[in-house]
Amino acid sequence: MSHLVVTRAGAGASTGAVDADPITTEVIRHGLDSAASQMKRALVRTAFSPIVYEVLDFAVALYDDRVRMLAQAPSLPLFVGRLSFCVANAVAAVGGAGELEPGDVLLYNHPYGTGSHPQDAALVMPIFLHDEELVGYAAIKAHWLDIGGKEPYATDTVDMFQEGTIFPGVKLVSRGEIVRDVYRIALANSRVPKAVAGDINAELVGVRTGAAQTLRIVERYGLDSFRESVERMFDHGEAVVRSWFERIPDGVYVGRGTLDGDGVVEGRIGFDVELQVAGSSVRVDYSRAPDQRRGPVNSALPKTVSSTRVAISMLAGGGEWPNEGHFRPIEVVTRPGSLFHPLEPAPTFIGGWAANGAIDAIIGAVGSAVPEAVPAASGGDICSLVWWGRHADGEPWADGSPHPVGQGAHARGDGANAMMHVSESATRIAPVEVWESRNPWLVERAELAVDSGGAGEFRGGTGLDLDIRLLEDAELTSVVDRTTTPPAGLAGGGPARPNAAFLRRADGTRVECEKATRLAAPAGSTLELRTGGGGGFGEPERRDPAAVAADVREGYVSGERARAEYPHAFEP
Repeated sequence: MSHLVVTRAGAGASTGAVDADPITTEVIRHGLDSAASQMKRALVRTAFSPIVYEVLDFAVALYDDRVRMLAQAPSLPLFVGRLSFCVANAVAAVGGAGELEPGDVLLYNHPYGTGSHPQDAALVMPIFLHDEELVGYAAIKAHWLDIGGKEPYATDTVDMFQEGTIFPGVKLVSRGEIVRDVYRIALANSRVPKAVAGDINAELVGVRTGAAQTLRIVERYGLDSFRESVERMFDHGEAVVRSWFERIPDGVYVGRGTLDGDGVVEGRIGFDVELQVAGSSVRVDYSRAPDQRRGPVNSALPKTVSSTRVAISMLAGGGEWPNEGHFRPIEVVTRPGSLFHPLEPAPTFIGGWAANGAIDAIIGAVGSAVPEAVPAASGGDICSLVWWGRHADGEPWADGSPHPVGQGAHARGDGANAMMHVSESATRIAPVEVWESRNPWLVERAELAVDSGGAGEFRGGTGLDLDIRLLEDAELTSVVDRTTTPPAGLAGGGPARPNAAFLRRADGTRVECEKATRLAAPAGSTLELRTGGGGGFGEPERRDPAAVAADVREGYVSGERARAEYPHAFEP
């Protein structure tokens, strides 16, 4: 297909005509942020799965009645601005807002409407004032450990029907009462129904909390004042982003990304992302991306839009919690049938890896214009591992997590060591004690990786070396990309080590497992994960000799490598 699609934020451009009281606006803005935080806390405190309550693989957000984002609590950044698609599509699927009633909760996980794999199931609750007037929505999308796909996690699907059971917008709760048939279907299509049941109930607690807290704000200030303040709040968010782009020279800048393969067909996949900066607006053009792939790395449109918003918000958002206004200056251009706008039923299960590459490409494009505005490349991946099996008593178990990489250095200092990729920067890995108490394994090694960061005036952050030994037979799906493309330095900085993953069996054989689905991991075998470092910034010969000595003393850089890359630090 040759036509292009342009996606903009739903709020439209600022009119500058809103005259809401600024103090009231700020109180309401912070109140909405607090309401979203309470949603998040309610979910975390009641969830059953570590991937929710420890890893924070979810998103919680509040929307107005026009499906414009009011607030989103910090959790999985890659979901920023994506729940709007979930809300709009879920409501449309049940016949529109006129079919909603107080107490309803919708269940929606269609991958082309959420931009996620089916495990990321969204619950959407309409918020009614005095059980009459619709004022907004509370929405949560959280990762269920299993929802009946060909595997709990897969890198080799060839259509969306292999990826999980699809709920295309149905009422899970009707007027406050659970719809038992829908609930039973969800549990019947899971290998770990107890965990999924607990997480469904936790999501219900979360959306009800968000709805109640939003109503408190509306009732306190009145609906008209609330809506006026929301418009001013959006205008402020828009102004923050526009003021940042006004400092970037007008022009067209290109960032480039690479994937190791699509999980089905071997061979690296390159793509370009073009930034067109004009005044205070930015157009991000994906139209030159390759055609959609046979394997599941395709990034559905909501995910592509979300990853663009993540990159721009992180750079230009002023450190604020984003709302719909922050997205107004951004246009996203895609080509249907391509990697960043696939068409049904193309597989999209691990499309997040293309989205991560898009974020890095956008940052790289800005860096080509203003190097001091961005960091060098990070490890460029979330290095995801998902495990499952059955204990000796027959009880099923499952767990999964992203893993941290080194962050790129920048004009103001060294890169951070072993932190999540920016797309997951508010998430975390579970403590070793939690892992070992819930799962049949031992963590034999978890340490910062010496010599993994790129050299430079400012050193790239280190990656992570992680060894996990299995105590019982298990199955493993690993999704580790950017193994063939070392993270690049910036402004003369050096590259870092790339990612890698191996399974070492008890007999000593060692196999690569960067993209592997349902890999047998017998008891006694060890998963060896080596996450990438961050690129360096600036010429290495400009690094302070005292900083080099500190790197060696602290174990970030070996003495041998320090002498090779920073010889000036060892001169008399």
